[in-house]
Amino acid sequence: MSDAIQKANEYVQNAVLAEAVFNEIDQESTDRIVEAVYRAALSNRVRLARMAVEETCLGVFEDKVIKNVVASQLVYENIKNEKTVGIISHDELRGVTEFAQPLGPILAVVPITNPTSTVIFKCLIALKTRNPIIISPHRRAAKSSGEAAKICYEAALSAGAPDDCIQWITECSRDLTHGLMSHPKLGLLLATGGPGLVNAAYSSGTPAIGVGAGNVPVFIEKSAEIPFAVRNIITSKSFDNGTVCASEQAVVVEEEIADLAKAEFEKQGCYFMNSDEMKAVEKIIVKPDTDMMNPDIVGQSATFIAEMAKIKIPSETKILMAPQEKVGSDYPFSGEILAPILAFYGGSDFQHALKLCIDLNYRGGIGHTASIYSNDESAISHFAELMNAGRVVVNTPSSQGGVGGIYNTLNTSFTLGCGSGGKNITTENITAKHLINIKKLCRRRDNAKMKSVPAEIYYDEKIDVDEIIKAYNKNS
Repeated sequence: MSDAIQKANEYVQNAVLAEAVFNEIDQESTDRIVEAVYRAALSNRVRLARMAVEETCLGVFEDKVIKNVVASQLVYENIKNEKTVGIISHDELRGVTEFAQPLGPILAVVPITNPTSTVIFKCLIALKTRNPIIISPHRRAAKSSGEAAKICYEAALSAGAPDDCIQWITECSRDLTHGLMSHPKLGLLLATGGPGLVNAAYSSGTPAIGVGAGNVPVFIEKSAEIPFAVRNIITSKSFDNGTVCASEQAVVVEEEIADLAKAEFEKQGCYFMNSDEMKAVEKIIVKPDTDMMNPDIVGQSATFIAEMAKIKIPSETKILMAPQEKVGSDYPFSGEILAPILAFYGGSDFQHALKLCIDLNYRGGIGHTASIYSNDESAISHFAELMNAGRVVVNTPSSQGGVGGIYNTLNTSFTLGCGSGGKNITTENITAKHLINIKKLCRRRDNAKMKSVPAEIYYDEKIDVDEIIKAYNKNS
C-alpha cells in the first residue's frame, strides 16, 4: 500500500468515527457548534485575510477580509434557522414525514483564489448537516487554508463537536487527493476549482458537487443608467483583483450608447488599450499554445499585468479594457480571465448585442452567471430567458450578486452550480440543504382509484393497454 493511500485511509477512518458521534447530536447542539465556528472565523477575518495574501501573492487584502465576513457571518445568517437534524417536515394530508440524514465524510477541495473564505463556508455548511469534513487546500495556499480549518475545528470542539469533525491536509499531493476522492467510505466530494479538478471529481466514482467555469457577459442595455452601471461593474470586477468566478468578463453595449459607456469607463479609472497593447497583453493572459488562462496573472492588479506585458498605463488604472469584435478560442480576451481585464463589445442593436452575450456565455461559461443593466422589463426578461445561466443578476455587481446574500436573497455561497450545461448537478448556490439525504416516512393512505379498477384488468391477457386506460378512467 502506497503512503498516499495509507494516509487517505487514515483521514477517512477518522472522519467515519466522527460521523458516528455526530449522528447522536441533536439540532440544538448542532446549532451551538455552528454558531461557535462562525464567531471564531469572524473574529479572525483580518488575520486570515493577511495570511492568504502573503502566502498566495494574489488578490487584495481588504477584499479578502470582506470575503471572510461573507463566508462566516452571511453564510451563518443564511443557514442558522434551517432544520438539518431529525424530522424536518411533516405533511399530515399526504402522510409523509421527512427526516434529514448526513451524507457522511465530505472531501472539500479549496481553490487558491479563496483559500480561507471557502474553508470557512464549507466547514459551516458541513457542520450544520453533521457531516465530518476533510479540507484539501491548494498546494500554494496550504498554510492559510490550514489555519482557517484549525480555527474552525478548535471552535467546534469547544462547543461539543466530535474529534476529527474537521481535518485538513498539510502536505498536498495529487496522489493523496485522488486517493481521497475515490475512497469507498467518502460520502461526497465538494469541489471548487478549475475544469480539470471538477472533471476528476465527477469521474472519481464518489458522489460529487462540482462547479464549472464562469465567463460572465454583462449587457448594458440602452435604457440603463450608464454611470451607475459602470460604477457597479468596476466595483465587481476590481474586487479582490477579479478572482471571483462570478465576476464580469466582457461588457456588451448597444452601438448607440457605446461612446457614452466608453467615456464613462475612462472617467471612472479604466484604460482602453490600443491594438498593439492588446497584442502584448494577449501573450501573457493565456498559456503558450493553449486556450488556458495563465495562472501568473490571476488576482494581480491592472498595473502589475501592464508591467508584465511591458505597456505603459496610468498608475491609478483600475481595469484594463480590450475592445473586441469577435468571440472564440482565437480571441483570448473573450474567455474567462480572473484578473481586472474586461473585453468590450459593441452590438449594432439589441439583438446583435444579445447574440454577443449568448456567444460569450457559451465560450466556457455555460450555466454560470450573466448580468444585465436595464430599466426595460421586457429587455430584462428577454435576456434572462435566452441566457444559459444559473444566475442572471439585474442592475447588480455580478461578483457580489452571484455569491448571494448582499444584493439579493440567493443563498450565500462560495460554490455556484452551473447545471447540466456546465456539467454540474445543479444550478443552485450550494448550501447546507445540499449536504443531507432526505428520508421519507410514508404512511398508508387509501387510494380509491386503485381499488375501483376491475380485477380482470390484471389477469385477462387479451386486454390491451388502451383498454386498461379506458377502464381505469371510467372507474375513477
